Order: sequence, then C-alpha cells, then structure tokens
Amino acid sequence: MTSAGHAVISPLPERYRALLDIGATFLGSSDSSDLYRAIYTETAKVIDFTGFFVSLYDARSDVATVVLSMVDGEEAESGISYRGCDSEVLLMGTPTAIEDQSGPCVMLFPEDEESDLPRSTLSVPLLCQNRVTASLTVYARRPDAFDPDDVDLLGRIADVAAVALENMRHVEELRRRSSDAEKLEEIGRVLASSLDFEEVLERVSHAAMDLLPVDGAGVWTHENGCASIRTSVGEVPIPVGTTWALSDALTEVVIRRAKPFVTEDVSSDENMPDNLRPFVNIGSAISTPIVRGGRVWGALSARSHQVRRFTEYDVGMLVRLAGQASVALDNAELHASVQALSLTDALTGLPNRRHLQLHLEREFAAAGRGRELVLVMFDLDGFKQYNDTLGHVVGDQILREFGAVLALENRAMNLVARFGGDEFMSVLSESDADAARGYQARIYTRLKANPFLAAHGVTVSSGISEFTPGETQCVEDLIQAADRRMYKTKATKN
Repeated sequence: MTSAGHAVISPLPERYRALLDIGATFLGSSDSSDLYRAIYTETAKVIDFTGFFVSLYDARSDVATVVLSMVDGEEAESGISYRGCDSEVLLMGTPTAIEDQSGPCVMLFPEDEESDLPRSTLSVPLLCQNRVTASLTVYARRPDAFDPDDVDLLGRIADVAAVALENMRHVEELRRRSSDAEKLEEIGRVLASSLDFEEVLERVSHAAMDLLPVDGAGVWTHENGCASIRTSVGEVPIPVGTTWALSDALTEVVIRRAKPFVTEDVSSDENMPDNLRPFVNIGSAISTPIVRGGRVWGALSARSHQVRRFTEYDVGMLVRLAGQASVALDNAELHASVQALSLTDALTGLPNRRHLQLHLEREFAAAGRGRELVLVMFDLDGFKQYNDTLGHVVGDQILREFGAVLALENRAMNLVARFGGDEFMSVLSESDADAARGYQARIYTRLKANPFLAAHGVTVSSGISEFTPGETQCVEDLIQAADRRMYKTKATKN
C-alpha cells in the first residue's frame, strides 16, 4: 500500500500475465474460505480498490450471502444476506460499474460519514452453465476509480473463480455427503441404543438439527384428522401437546401417500394453522412420514427461517432419518413390552414377585426416611381343593377374579401383586395398621360381592405387618411378619 492508502498495481501487461497464475492459485485452495481469500488476494494484485466482497447467490430462494468482505485490507463483517433482485449484477448476469455515486447503492455499505461511502463500484457475476452463482464486487472512495481494463480484468478473474468455486462446491458436497453418511450411521447406533420411547423422539429431533441446516425440528403424531406435537427442539420449540387440524394437502401427501411434504414459503401458506404461526411464520418447512407397522404413525418435521431452503438431498436425508427413527421406536416399544411382561404375572395381569420385590425395596428405603408402610398378605383358603375337584381352568379363573378384586380396591400410590401360587400381597404406602385393617375389610366385602367367587364359596385369610423404625431391619422381616399373621388367622378357621 502507498502512503495514499492505495495498492501498488503492476503495469497493465504484467496484470494480464498475472491472470495465467490465478487459476492454479484458485485450484490449489483447500476449502471454500481459503478460496475466497485467494480470490481477494489475486484481485488486489491487479486492481486498486478500497473494499472487496464475494457474494454467493441462490437463485431458488433469491438470497445472496456475503462470504468474505475486506475493507482497507482488513476483514469486515460477512454473513450478511440480501435479495438478489436488488442487485443488478445478480439479476441481469452482466457486469455493473458505477463511476460516481452520491449515496450507497448496495445495502451492504454502512451509512457512516459521507467520506467513508464508496464513490465508485464495480461488480461482476460468476456464471456456471449460464446461471449466476456468485458475484465479485470492488469499490473505492474516489469517483472514476475503475477503467475498462479493470472491468475486463475483474471479469476474467470471475470466470476463473467461477470454475474454481464450482469445483470446490462439488468437493465440499462430496465431503458433506461422506460426513453425513458417517453421522447418519452414528445416529443410527445412538438411536438403536436408546430403549426409552420418548428419548428416541428427542434424539431423532436433535439428529435432524445436526444433519440439516435448520432452525428447528420435532415429531408430531396424528389421530382423527388432528396432529399433536410429541417433541420439539430448536431456537423456538413448539410446546409439546400443541394440536392442530391437518390440512387436506398434508394429509394426502404425508399420511395417505407416505411421502415427504415441503412448504417452500410458510408465510404464504394459507393452510398453516394460526396456533403454529408464532413458532413457524417465516421460511420453509418439511414433514416426512414415520411409518410403523405398515401405517403412517406420525412425521419428522424440520423448519428453516429461509424460504425454499430444502433441496432434494435434504429431503432424502430426513427420509432416511425418519426410517431410522421408525426402527428405533419399534425397538423401544418392544423393549417396554418385554420389560412389562418380565414384571407382570401372565395369569392375573398383576405385578409379579420380581416387580413386587423392586417396589418393596424402594418403599422400604422411603420408610427408613419416615414414610409409613404396611403389607397385607392374602392366601386363598383351601385353594388346592378347587383345582382337585373343579379342575385347573376353574382354579385359574378364581385366581384371576381375586386379582381383579384387589385391583379394584388399589390406589395409584400402592401396589397389589401375585406373590406366588394362591398368595397375593398389597403394599400400602403412607398407611398404618388401622388403615390396613379398613382396607382388609373392604377386600372381604368385595370378595363376597363377586358373583363367581361367592358361587364357589371362596374365602381368604390375611395378615398385616407394619414397618417399625428400629425393629424392621429388612424387606424380608416385613414379608415374614405378614406371612406369620396370615397363617395364624388361617389356623383359627380350622
């Protein structure tokens, strides 16, 4: 740079010769950020300017984004987006030069002191297969800063840069797809390792955020023409339980045809429910079905603040993720079923002895901290006689009916379980012996009122044991005390 603040530019013939080396420099860049800086560095060698920026352009969404901005040799703010239709070079695909402007012509220029505003601006498009994919812009604070040779030079740089950018785009797309494939494989392992249904939903929503450039994701399920949020993550998550009526279009595509549904511009979609607009009012959205058991169970959705955001590749990734979610949900449900079966008595449907033991250990620990605990043991009188004289089918029905009597009298905080054979146990939390005796009396009343049990003259004996601080040392002490008192009661009947 000279003392006047301008770069020392080589004579014109040397400037054109420098173009021969630019292609190799661009193609030697390791990533897109490195390439943008190489474009700036090579441009600065042949053109004198104050400021420089590169904008990438997505014609589908009409959004241009500044990926590198340099002012006086220092990197300035990038990531700024603007509409392509507001830029003549992006709109027309031809170079644009302004020799002397009185005010900012591009929205990126800050409205600082007038002396800092550009007076001359030169912008050229980068074309790929006759499509504008980016633009290079240089500007100066003095008028008439750029001559026809500068326009020609910048255009030639843009031509070489366009090829380099397209090559880099392909390379980074391959890298991204390879990385996404690895991520998807890892996500599949993580999902498969989760055996909790709701945890799977949460994980698959976060996975969508990791895989796709989105601002939010979640899972919804449907029933009777309405959808309901099961889980939601992102900048502004939709509250779980939020419901809305499904539109005909969404129902037809996602639920009936089991295909992804993409909303290109949420703001113009008349089918968007009003109660969702506070969360999804701008940008684009996609929903892809989660199929379980041959039917659409729900959908995995993602949303972006940017309109027309989703490519076919994004849709494909979300479809694959939804497939993994389906398998993981089935696994979680199967695990829950197996877990329930392992803790449930197959004959009566009550918790089995293993379940009872786990529950008693928790309640015993709580009793040690001061909570009351009482057990009531029940035994069917003369049950062997029913099996011997009426057969095991009737005997099994007697066990089921008595189990149902206990279940009817059970509170949510308590547990009734089949202890084994014809013995049953009720665990009464936050109850004392008097409350247990009242419960005992209610069971006897229900037993007599049961038509099947009454018809066969079924009676039961029971015993109560109460947790006593300092005396009850373990769960087995409680069980044995209830068992002894139950057999003592039975003995008085003989």
